[in-house]
Amino acid sequence: MRLIRLSIGAGVLSVAAASLTAAGSAAAASHVPGDTHMALNCEYSTLCTELANPQEAYPGEYVGHDEPANVFWSNVPGSGNRAQYQLILPHDPSPGNPASKSYQFELNGSFWFGMAMCDTQSYPLQISTCQPDSDSNILDPATSPDHAGVAFMELQLYPPGWVPWPTWAVATGASTCDPTKWCAALNIDSLSENPVTGQLQNPACASKAGLEYVNFAFLTKNGVSQAPANPVQSTLTTFTPDPSKDLFMNSGDHLQVTMHDTTNGLQTTINDLTTGQSGSMTASAANGFAQVKFDPTGTSCQAIPYNFHPMYSTSGPQTRAIWASHAFNIGFSSEIGHFENCNGPTPIPATPFGLDSSGKPVTCPAGNSEGMTGQQSPTDGDDFFCFPGSEALLVNIAGCTATNTGFDSFDYHAVWPDGNTAIHPQSILFSSPTTGSSYDVQYSQSAFEANLPRLEGGTCRSAGTGCTYFPITDSGQPAAFYPFFSAFPQQGVDSQGCMWGFGNSMPGGNDFGRNTQYGPPVPNNYLVLGGGGASNVRYNIFRGVLPNPCPSNGSQ
Repeated sequence: MRLIRLSIGAGVLSVAAASLTAAGSAAAASHVPGDTHMALNCEYSTLCTELANPQEAYPGEYVGHDEPANVFWSNVPGSGNRAQYQLILPHDPSPGNPASKSYQFELNGSFWFGMAMCDTQSYPLQISTCQPDSDSNILDPATSPDHAGVAFMELQLYPPGWVPWPTWAVATGASTCDPTKWCAALNIDSLSENPVTGQLQNPACASKAGLEYVNFAFLTKNGVSQAPANPVQSTLTTFTPDPSKDLFMNSGDHLQVTMHDTTNGLQTTINDLTTGQSGSMTASAANGFAQVKFDPTGTSCQAIPYNFHPMYSTSGPQTRAIWASHAFNIGFSSEIGHFENCNGPTPIPATPFGLDSSGKPVTCPAGNSEGMTGQQSPTDGDDFFCFPGSEALLVNIAGCTATNTGFDSFDYHAVWPDGNTAIHPQSILFSSPTTGSSYDVQYSQSAFEANLPRLEGGTCRSAGTGCTYFPITDSGQPAAFYPFFSAFPQQGVDSQGCMWGFGNSMPGGNDFGRNTQYGPPVPNNYLVLGGGGASNVRYNIFRGVLPNPCPSNGSQ
């Protein structure tokens, strides 16, 4: 997980912090001037794509976050820019006695479906063009630095029950829209960095938009964004869900998730087949999506209206965002490692932004323990950006959302979905994607990926040796648990065929060897910052590849 650096218009933080409450954040937001700027800075945000070499952009600060993924490959033209999934949203346990249970928001900051995008103002910034929907963009950095500029799209779904947007969003980049309902947003992440010259975005613009910056918009019922999506012009309204405009979904709903290119940019659509409602968002200039002009010697920040289109035609090992730690185009991922309980009698003096009166992240009171019953560990230095249970919308439990550098949070214990729904949540169920004009073409291969080598560092990352499938905790021992994917034939409703789940071993599932499913460390070439076009090899991921064992029935 990463924390967020606030980027808010002058004077707004103190006003917003004093006026926003967990129950009334949306109402308070309406009192903030419409031209107030607010952006998420990816130095800290859980919203953002994991960097392959974060220390180059954020020396001494950036730690990174954990995002195990299920990746899909196909050489069928269009499979890299046109995909459809079936999805069933999971239920949580009842909110009673939350200290003895686990919930989706404690395990996942979000679930997301990804795709690589063209962005000529993003890394590596060596050429001024990008042909959308084309494998002509495939280029190994070891061959040439002249790869087309690339961004990465994540269609994110946010679980219900804890501290609401924009409160937690401002502090950590992932949050809750409603006590019981889910919501979704289209995120596109870009990187203002020239790896050949070593130049970064100018400080004024980096402070306003971030070096790794986000275009963000909730999926709305009419497909029109609430406010500008780009980080130069975005406001508090951009990050405040509106139930009258946005698509809200219930746990247990069967969703059809579709992503495809249009003249005006990538369109993402969720059809809720249970309720009959739908929401969409197109990454278009009309919806306020924009590039941030790369101007390393300047003093200003310019948004360039832009229609974001998919980068590749197909999906395979070489169709990747070359600055990201993960090496895929089409896939599903779970954001994990974003939550730690803060127990103890001392109230957490949090503002709605998780900051104290001096603007510093609120910490868990010293000496208090964390974790559900039987899973406690001592309070330590990564327990900050904390919120009291009184701010939660449903599950009244105090928690901290800082970078879990010690790998001792809920996610590294066996509290994941395992069939015991009295104390653990259900698993999300999602299909393999389908492609083609009628979404009836299967992806031929599947791969499990984990970016643990990037997080572990050392010889694992530099040489692919000494790696472990269980991250090393701050006590020097391997974590007790690490979640994995399972396949379930003929699950769910409407006969959608095989479905994937994520968590612990569950009845009826094929777990593909549990943690060994992630396979060996895999090398990829990356450009050296300031290396004049030189590249090096890094083992940032584990990857296990197999013929797709879980075909979907396709479009419903």
